[in-house]
Amino acid sequence: MPLTARDPDPAAFAPFGAFVQPPAAVGERSMFSHWLEPVAGLSQQCHLNRVTPSTLPMSVDRVECHPHASQLFLPIQVSRYLVTVMPSDEAGAPDPSRALAFLLPGTLGVVYHPGTWHAGMSVLDAEATFAVLMWRGAEEDDVFAPIPPLAVHPPVPPLDVHHAGSGEIGRVHG
Repeated sequence: MPLTARDPDPAAFAPFGAFVQPPAAVGERSMFSHWLEPVAGLSQQCHLNRVTPSTLPMSVDRVECHPHASQLFLPIQVSRYLVTVMPSDEAGAPDPSRALAFLLPGTLGVVYHPGTWHAGMSVLDAEATFAVLMWRGAEEDDVFAPIPPLAVHPPVPPLDVHHAGSGEIGRVHG
């Protein structure tokens, strides 16, 4: 099943979590503590993940969710990365027919709502490191599920409107 990644769209991503954006100005703070409220019986965990690079298009055939707690990823040394999410179906299983993929710059983090089905972190361009924060300690902190393969493609470049008057409308290539 083909899936085209899109640029970050906070409204489209909101049912699954949020993008973690740095403050707009020096001296300001962006607060995300409400995502990491204590969960009874679990302990706060913080670790670093080192991720090997992938290329687009890529296939996603397994997803995971964390039913008890949010999971927050903060890029430490990241160029670009892919976030693939999907809702649950009526039985609680992942629904790949409603999957979304976002291509994020390394300047944005991501936090998932508890129970959000998502692919493992996929980075582009070079090896990367993320700090990961979540509450752990339950039997099923991590639930994995196979899905029919999703072929995730890069976003379609925007139209180059600079040549619109000349009749030469093309794609912007960066």
